[in-house]
Amino acid sequence: MNIQDFIEQTLDRELTPIFLDVADESHMHNVAPGAQSHFKVTVVSAKFEGERLIARHRRVNTLLAEALAGPVHALALHTYTPLQWQERGHEINVSPQCLGGSKGG
Repeated sequence: MNIQDFIEQTLDRELTPIFLDVADESHMHNVAPGAQSHFKVTVVSAKFEGERLIARHRRVNTLLAEALAGPVHALALHTYTPLQWQERGHEINVSPQCLGGSKGG
């Protein structure tokens, strides 16, 4: 199973999200083609109700510990309750350009 599938299936099973978007952004970084090392996750779940942002991120990091211990170098998390998602107009954050590695000035 590739890393993106693992992330999607794990979060779908454990968080029953109303919205889930997992983007492999490895191509935007100074890594080998097919690296599967940089991901952006947007997840909307009622299970986040009453949780602070740090608790949501800890929950997701715990669920994805296997991938984070291996090939995943960076994981951008955007975690929302259904109400927060509605208030932001169902808009996914745009990732900034990578300035790391040999791409920096």
